[in-house]
Amino acid sequence: MRVRVLAFNWRDPEHPEAGGAELHLHEILRRFVRDGHEVTQLASGFAGGAPETAIDGVQVVRRGRWFDANWALRRAYARDLGQRSFDLVIEDINKVPFFTPTFVREPVLAVVPHLFGTAVFSEAPWALAAYVYAHERWIPRVYRRVDFLAISDSTRDDLVARGIPAAQVTVVPVGVDHATFHPDPRVAKHPKPLILHLGRIRKYKGIQDLIAALPAVRARVPDTELWVVGSGPYQSPLERGARGVAGVRFLGRRPLSEVVDLLRAAWVVASASVKEGWGLTILEGNACGTAAVATRVPGLVDAVLDGETGLLAPHGDPPAMVEALVRVLSDSELRARLERGAIAYARTFTWDRTAAEALALSLEVAARGRRR
Repeated sequence: MRVRVLAFNWRDPEHPEAGGAELHLHEILRRFVRDGHEVTQLASGFAGGAPETAIDGVQVVRRGRWFDANWALRRAYARDLGQRSFDLVIEDINKVPFFTPTFVREPVLAVVPHLFGTAVFSEAPWALAAYVYAHERWIPRVYRRVDFLAISDSTRDDLVARGIPAAQVTVVPVGVDHATFHPDPRVAKHPKPLILHLGRIRKYKGIQDLIAALPAVRARVPDTELWVVGSGPYQSPLERGARGVAGVRFLGRRPLSEVVDLLRAAWVVASASVKEGWGLTILEGNACGTAAVATRVPGLVDAVLDGETGLLAPHGDPPAMVEALVRVLSDSELRARLERGAIAYARTFTWDRTAAEALALSLEVAARGRRR
């Protein structure tokens, strides 16, 4: 069975602010194309982005901008794609939902990396946070007859707690590009204890908590450094708050090859996020042979096996985060054991497996829609 798929996502993988959610959907969609399926994606436009393009065989149609894509893409579906027929619509519910079940003709599969819930109020201005929160509250009603693909047990549990029947939620974990992320004996660990944070710089990511913990860590593990790789809207406030804190470096965005070597050289890959869908950068660090320290929150509890691939600390407990970082940085035997466990765990996740399971679910939803 060959299917024609239309995907909705706020951003495509070429968007300057594309992150883990965009990578996740694209790794699935490009494999759909590889397997002979036809895929079109609707996404928001951006400065310098062509209105239409092809990325790895996925036909991308860009309309609107970040602030109005939920309305612009709805119009594009009716105007620009109205004469085309599809077997399935995949909606990536990431940020504000598009509410596709209210206007598309095709069966819908909702892909959910994670939902913000009340955590959005720690990230966005109050008015915007309230807007996102209110839209998320409508998900159980609008999508009540829709199948869901959740990327983690944590996301599934969140959906069920919101009122989505468990039978409608399938968990398909993320993957890792092992051709890119893998250990390399030619890359040595950094000569000084190095904590690495990789990802978009946003307030809810909790990088400020890692910075606040660093002086106490350095008091017990001298010369420890914290390197922050990435960019984002919270970067300037974070850099101002880090002035005078010894050992902190902001490296900005870096080429992928350099990012991989940084993951290999780090002693710890860390996250103090309030909430995640998974924590893909943690898993990529694991694949490179680096142990993790993270907060015990939804998503990160899926990415980190506590005591096997890294250590978890309760969110909002600075002494516990300090203790976890100190343990991994100061105990070479513990660190080596966690690194072995991290590599083994990461190897169980592949994008081919993710796409195969996503395709099986997509075909099932499409076939069910044809029978109606």
